[in-house]
Amino acid sequence: MLLATQLERVFILKDKGQDIRLTDPEPRWSVEAVMNFYANMYPILTTAKASTPQIKDDAVEYKFESVMGTKG
Repeated sequence: MLLATQLERVFILKDKGQDIRLTDPEPRWSVEAVMNFYANMYPILTTAKASTPQIKDDAVEYKFESVMGTKG
């Protein structure tokens, strides 16, 4: 018998060498909406991009990566 469960979304922000784990404020929001939600507390998110999601520890993990200082 198969049992389907929805995986929790987790957002990881790397700031000053530390990984900050951010919870999902609203599961129906897009990843960009979540990034905008947290941008007030973490201004680096205004110029960040979300990585491709990875499944890790029964959760879908998105990493917010800053694009400041990169060319191209």
